[in-house]
Amino acid sequence: MKTNGARFLESLGIPFELREYEVDPEDLSAITVAKKIGMPAEQVFKTLLVTGGPNIYRFAVIPGDAELDFKKLARAAGLRKAEMAPLKDVQPLTGYIRGGVTLFGARKPYPVYIDETAVLFDQISVSAGARGTQLILSPQDYLRAAHALDVEVQTADLTKHIHSEGRA
Repeated sequence: MKTNGARFLESLGIPFELREYEVDPEDLSAITVAKKIGMPAEQVFKTLLVTGGPNIYRFAVIPGDAELDFKKLARAAGLRKAEMAPLKDVQPLTGYIRGGVTLFGARKPYPVYIDETAVLFDQISVSAGARGTQLILSPQDYLRAAHALDVEVQTADLTKHIHSEGRA
């Protein structure tokens, strides 16, 4: 299925693979998605819409097996504080539903903060803009596409280090 995310990458000439999977509306976790598409959870990145106050939004892109550290994100983004945007606001602001949020083709491009571990892999997976479809591409191409949105794009340490076992 062609998604806005896939069309955006095509328009930039960026190579990617679309990988579809069966969606369980009760379990949209990135860890489950990773199992279904046959990739390690730390290579399947989830895109979160975060708010720093009224009309201040940022995308945080973190590994599927990690938890966003709001303090680290606020520091990286120069915000006083950061928290998840209310779920009811996600679709009106991005055009995407939970489990299908991507930077590409979002209603409005918001500044993007990507966990620094993304660049450690040959390939990463991100939502293609619809539940049940993932984009597989190189982190360098992902960053190039993010920069094409003409917003601030930064890599930073964004995750809580609670479950460090299994991390290299």
